[in-house]
Amino acid sequence: MQNVSTLIFDLDGTISDPSMGVHRCMNHALRFYGFPEVSEQTAFATIGPPLDEAFSQFQPNANEQVIANLIAKYRERYAELGYAENQIYPGIVDALNAFAARGIRMGVCTSKRVDFAEKILSMFGLLDFFSFVSGGDIGIKKHQQLAGLLESGEINRTSVMVGDREVDISAAKANSLRSVGVLWGFGDRDELEQAGADVILSKTNELSLIKI
Repeated sequence: MQNVSTLIFDLDGTISDPSMGVHRCMNHALRFYGFPEVSEQTAFATIGPPLDEAFSQFQPNANEQVIANLIAKYRERYAELGYAENQIYPGIVDALNAFAARGIRMGVCTSKRVDFAEKILSMFGLLDFFSFVSGGDIGIKKHQQLAGLLESGEINRTSVMVGDREVDISAAKANSLRSVGVLWGFGDRDELEQAGADVILSKTNELSLIKI
């Protein structure tokens, strides 16, 4: 990839593995409101898009208020315990150090609320690598976040999105940005290929090999 101004990283499934905390917080919320708990596999399949989409899949007949209550209960545990149950993927720190040494500008664009995202990055000592952290919330789509970053001048059309799910790749395409799909998170190759990723990486140690 030539002429890359900024590498924009997704957080969940790209920089860190949130699966333990996400699963526990989802079941904490579901259990509190008397709904059946979900398996790890079911929970993991929803990681990436916003939380309201996940809870709507689990409880398709729930109204907006019920979904909002589930999200609030999820976040109650996440703020105290769930964020700390993240694990950083092996090789990510080495890749970020390599990019920083080359003077490559980096940022984060995640569906996760910005205060949670910054808390996780700070916990791993990674926050200073990034020039910006764009966080989402209910009703905000990732393609809108990228559009906002473009409009503000934080990024330009030569920026590249790096993520593990279709939502990351399609958000980039919606804004005429190139994208890198990664396979160590929660999406598979078929998902990323169908979404139109320009490059697909299998292992974290391949990140720093991208020629920019």
